[in-house]
Amino acid sequence: MQTMNAIKETGKSAKSFALREFPMTDQDFETIKILAKQRTGIELGEHKKEMIYSRIVRRIRALGMSDFRRYLQYLDESPEAELTNFINSITTNLTSFFRESHHFDFLESTVIPELIKKKKGSNRIRIWSAGCSTGEEPYSIAMTLHKGLNKDRWNAKILATDLDTNVLAHGRAGVYSAERIGNMNPDLVKKYFTGIGDRNASGETMEAKDSIKQLITFNSLNLLGDWPMKGKFDVIFCRNVVIYFSKDTQRELFDRYANILEPNGYLFIGHSESLHGVTKRFESVGRTIYRKVA
Repeated sequence: MQTMNAIKETGKSAKSFALREFPMTDQDFETIKILAKQRTGIELGEHKKEMIYSRIVRRIRALGMSDFRRYLQYLDESPEAELTNFINSITTNLTSFFRESHHFDFLESTVIPELIKKKKGSNRIRIWSAGCSTGEEPYSIAMTLHKGLNKDRWNAKILATDLDTNVLAHGRAGVYSAERIGNMNPDLVKKYFTGIGDRNASGETMEAKDSIKQLITFNSLNLLGDWPMKGKFDVIFCRNVVIYFSKDTQRELFDRYANILEPNGYLFIGHSESLHGVTKRFESVGRTIYRKVA
């Protein structure tokens, strides 16, 4: 009985997308899935159908089109004009300051003291925030670094990358509503942010100070494409990104991360992710915290 109900619901759902204001057929969704995999490495399951529909519809409305078929035809004919918007639409950008706080506790208590001892000769520290979204993660890293280092003595830099050009612009500006900053330690807000006078329904808008802004470089990067970075990293944050990739793609990506990390470098991944059965080049040193071993 449950199986029959599930089949009925699936059929009902498929029919509903084709009958909506902006029709999306099963073939349209298959085309979107293929494009998403080719261009971003993201694998879209049926459970993402509603989310994808609502996001692509915004582009269809903006372009004055009537259905998904016409939009996909336009995307095929004019990729230089629309591909960036398509990628921005399908990528997920859920984040917050000091999300998964145990990562930043470990960065402050273990990683930074290790790097201070290890890097006395070069004074060079490099951290990569891969899939940085609107910037909360790299700014959280920057605040932690700033607290733990004598900045005048250290050459510390954070590379923040993402596919979505819109969220990169947000991160580069470093401007956040009081609501986004509200859960942060008030002492950190006072030390690293300043009010800029623009008020909205949730309160004053805050901007990151230069003391942490200057530590971060925001760049567009497809993780499955070429990596132009020349030096190696001491730490990589790649959290809640690989859940969208196949196991084979994850293996390739984690292998590349190991190659670009310094010996004994650290990798932080998301709370729902694991390296178990994917790679043997890292050892677990904490909850979703790994150290390169090969």
